[in-house]
Amino acid sequence: MDLILASASPRRVELLASLGLSFAQRPADIDETYHAPETPTAYVERMALEKASAIAASLSADAVVVGADTTVLVDEHILGKPRDAADGVAMLQQLSGRSHRVLTGLSVLRGQRQQVQCIESEVWFRAIGVEEAERYWATGEPADKAGGYGIQGIGSIFVERIAGSYSGVMGLPLAALEAQLRTVGFDIWTYTNRSTA
Repeated sequence: MDLILASASPRRVELLASLGLSFAQRPADIDETYHAPETPTAYVERMALEKASAIAASLSADAVVVGADTTVLVDEHILGKPRDAADGVAMLQQLSGRSHRVLTGLSVLRGQRQQVQCIESEVWFRAIGVEEAERYWATGEPADKAGGYGIQGIGSIFVERIAGSYSGVMGLPLAALEAQLRTVGFDIWTYTNRSTA
């Protein structure tokens, strides 16, 4: 059974590979415009479903396609990927010394079966000074990440605690993914390449 990840994200590739599954990566080219008055939850769910649907349209009905989309929320304001250094530093200043929400829309499609949901986590940051934010930006890590940071890299030094899914904050909530895969008839224990010895 073919498993396809409809994402260009190297973090999602790493997370899915950690399950020991063989899969193909086929990024979806879709319009990711936010449609007001759409809620942030509805937005990430729609993006995840549209990414999966765009790829599934050209595959056999038995193929399993995974789509995901992540956004960061501060006071109900969506923080996307930073436009430039100034935007990246400004984002970190918004996140400094407080909590924010990370929403990841997740969708699994197999033929006529589809699963879509939003997984929400809360992340607390310590205080971050402007100079430190600038030094973090200079590493290159935050440039392509929602909210302007990566929890799995150097950005982890800002995180005091999280409530929710760590892998969801990275962009692919694995517990929810396994449940969705199971619902469409894909048992990871059947397809994992990991040794059980």
